Amino acid sequence: MKLRQDTPATRRAVLGGAAVAGAAIISAPYIRNAEAAETTTWKVQTSWPAGVGLNTFKTWAASIKEKTGGELEFKPFAAKEVVGDFELLDGVKNGVLEAMNSFTVYWVGKVPATAFLSSYLMGLRYPHEWDVFFYGKDGLKMAREIFAKQNIMYVGRIHHGPNIIHSKKPIRSIEDFRDLKLRVPGGMIAEGFAAIGAKTTLLPGGEVFSALEKGTIEAADYTGPAVNWDLGFQQVTKYIWMGPAGLESIYQPVDLMDFCVGMNHWNKLSPKMKAWVELEVEAYSSLHHAAIQKADMEAWPKFIKAGTEINRLPTSDLEKFQRVAVPIWFKWANKDKDAARVFKAQLEIMESPSYGYVTPDMYQGQKLDL
Repeated sequence: MKLRQDTPATRRAVLGGAAVAGAAIISAPYIRNAEAAETTTWKVQTSWPAGVGLNTFKTWAASIKEKTGGELEFKPFAAKEVVGDFELLDGVKNGVLEAMNSFTVYWVGKVPATAFLSSYLMGLRYPHEWDVFFYGKDGLKMAREIFAKQNIMYVGRIHHGPNIIHSKKPIRSIEDFRDLKLRVPGGMIAEGFAAIGAKTTLLPGGEVFSALEKGTIEAADYTGPAVNWDLGFQQVTKYIWMGPAGLESIYQPVDLMDFCVGMNHWNKLSPKMKAWVELEVEAYSSLHHAAIQKADMEAWPKFIKAGTEINRLPTSDLEKFQRVAVPIWFKWANKDKDAARVFKAQLEIMESPSYGYVTPDMYQGQKLDL
């Protein structure tokens, strides 16, 4: 398989302009490997049930065959089209799917360390901080080692955006979560909201609307305004709750997704194709993130026009959430050695003077079991 004149370094150099330049510029096509007798087709299911997330995923997946000269093809599926949302990991492990584009936080019950491979209550706050972790603190290496134990190749993280909470009743302070029937994605996030009195329940994204409509839940965390508008949340809720200005979400400010492949399928690719897929996923992350942010900004006026009231967390409540979050961090980090070493790297970032929103006094008495 032969690239055009672009080099990997050239590909990386243009990634930063992904949102503007578009996929055609980012993804230089390969010339088909003469040894590849036929197209390798991967069934790839995403966690997206609808909206800009699903559309962006399907458009990207449809471009792979042409970019690889027919050597590799992605056959895309929306959430639950092949397996249930929370069965994606097993679907890839068992070979029902060749690959998945999931919300990494979904796997905390099976792989505790994944609680730290997507954002969590009062953790890393912005996409660039996560990239410091993945590319500056061996986060990508650790993620691949963790998923390899599941016989899965973690190709790369995919940036999404902040999650918000839609509610049938106003939430204006931390106290308003008491006894609130709230959908959350599980793990540390669920424990954090339970610790302030919420009655939490775990549901896949595709079931949130019906649960709100029926009154099974009174509020729900789920992605950002664009996807939530397309899912009709404005029809079954009157309020949105967010973090303070400048921090849209305190519990999932960067709701990371990933692209993972069954290890046996990954190992059948040539070294050049593996390198290409890694770079392509990096390019897709930029495109996906930009598409989501653009759509989110365009969705806010729709909610306002529909009469939705938007409430922000008072900055004075940040400290309250911090006190709740810290012991939960260490509890989850000590679930296994992988979780501990991942969290240690992230704690070093949050403590660094470059960011500095965590100080040793905040976790005095807590220990990591490394």
